[in-house]
Amino acid sequence: MDRRRRQTRAPANTRAKGEWVDCGDGVTLERDVPFRLSDGTVLYSDHYHPPGKERAPSLLVRQPYGKDIATTVVYAHPVWFARHGYHVVIQDVRGRGMSEGRFEPFLHEEQDGYETVEWVASRPESDGRVGMYGFSYQGVTQLLAAVRRPKGLRCIAPWMTAGDLYHGWFYHHGMLRLGSTVGWAVQMLRGDAHRLGLVKAAAALDAAWSQSGGLATAAPYAEIPALRGRGLPGYYRDWITRDRPGKFWEERDISTRLGQVDVPALHLAGWYDTYLHGSIGLFEGLARGAGSPESRRNQYLVAGPWVHIPWGNLVGEADMGAEALMDTDGLLLRWFNHWLKDTGDFAREPRVRCFALGENRWHEPAGWPGLEGGPTQCWYLRGGGRANSVRGDGRLETTPPSGEEPRDTYVHDPDVPVTAPGGAGSAQGCFAQNRVELGNNVLIYTSAPLTERLHILGSPQVRLHFQSSCANTDVVVKLVRVGRDGKAVNVATGGARSTYIFGETGHVADRVHAWQFGMESTSAVWGVGERLRLEISSSAFPLFDRNPGSGMAPRDAGPRDWKIARQQVLHTATAPSSIEFHIVP
Repeated sequence: MDRRRRQTRAPANTRAKGEWVDCGDGVTLERDVPFRLSDGTVLYSDHYHPPGKERAPSLLVRQPYGKDIATTVVYAHPVWFARHGYHVVIQDVRGRGMSEGRFEPFLHEEQDGYETVEWVASRPESDGRVGMYGFSYQGVTQLLAAVRRPKGLRCIAPWMTAGDLYHGWFYHHGMLRLGSTVGWAVQMLRGDAHRLGLVKAAAALDAAWSQSGGLATAAPYAEIPALRGRGLPGYYRDWITRDRPGKFWEERDISTRLGQVDVPALHLAGWYDTYLHGSIGLFEGLARGAGSPESRRNQYLVAGPWVHIPWGNLVGEADMGAEALMDTDGLLLRWFNHWLKDTGDFAREPRVRCFALGENRWHEPAGWPGLEGGPTQCWYLRGGGRANSVRGDGRLETTPPSGEEPRDTYVHDPDVPVTAPGGAGSAQGCFAQNRVELGNNVLIYTSAPLTERLHILGSPQVRLHFQSSCANTDVVVKLVRVGRDGKAVNVATGGARSTYIFGETGHVADRVHAWQFGMESTSAVWGVGERLRLEISSSAFPLFDRNPGSGMAPRDAGPRDWKIARQQVLHTATAPSSIEFHIVP
């Protein structure tokens, strides 16, 4: 068999195509339904038919993880939606599962999705109205189909995803989201290797899958053997070498085409999700720039305390309480009933609903700061020049410095990076930061105990006057809530790479530069007696890749390329450093 045919052939399937299965309660499954695209590629989907013989609205999920899974890692099984009167289609995207072709992440989803939606809408069991749902990659497949405005597509629900792949999925202000990128590459290439019959590569990836969290700590990460197996597709290499925004990413997302999306969208984000920035940016972008006033008005956001998987009350080490156990399936059903069955179920839903960390309950703010603005509060970094660790003298105050204050200095050693909020395994969620705060390689600024409740919302904005002994360096900032018992837990994280922030003007070693960047969004409450804390370091590894400091690309750097950096934060009347956030009165 020639190589080209090996790359495009779908795995063998022993089931009879077009088989019908009784799923109970009047729901029937039509299995392995073929659809031939205009280029001749055949995609396969499972169709769940609702009780009765009348035509019904259709729900479509396009995903790369195998249609038998049917996105049930976070959603109700399609049988449940079919019981509620929907024709549900779960499709394997090109080159995955049973579908033919070669998988190139994101690249074919626009045309394939457009043709699939029109095909679903035209089927005899469909009443012509289609809604799409799914999270993560399945969210991107919705967005790319929507920019083509296929007939019948009435609404979408892109959850925990991104419309801007560079900024919202792979990179954060120039720093690679290393842990999630390596983990996802292992997952996807593993499937490719088995599909292509690459025995050695598949065995290496099977072994890597069992320790994918530790794999991200390898250096250089461009040379991880399991991701370089002979015959494997090269998309992991593309992701880590295309380290600036541009055409490569724009061809695979909707970042430059928000105005072509002209459907209502229900967005769901998790405060501790890998793609939080992507979810929030997508909501804001479509609320400002979707294709019509009606579609702009009908962008809704639900932001909860969750990680990427699963969604519930246990988030890292924290129990977020009963309200965190939202019925997301019921929410989705009301969304589709409203737009596909004209029930009005969503007419009274708030445009924004946010779960407040710390208070552990839902709020319905009048607006979202990224769209409407609102009152802000600024806290300034203060101290006597020894803010290192929790034992230091760093303070957060609402009063700016009135004169000179000594600089705070710390050392960043790439060989011993400050770990991610969830530790060396980069676990998602809420974790105690007290152990990290013992290190002198972290600057700590803490407020006095609060005398009034404080509720912040949106993306905190960081402004630092900062000097480094390295021309290439990173700044990482973590917002922390310190309880009355002294436990310090992570609320939001942010950071930036000098080559990204100062790409045009350049960043010069041993010179003071003004760094400004936004952190990940949040909704969090500090109660009376609790304290605000800001941690500053130069890594959150392996959440983000570490900067070697030597000028070598981080992906290609190993221990011999790492350069220790002396880092200084200024906080004076002429060079203040601060964090500012929107507050909920």
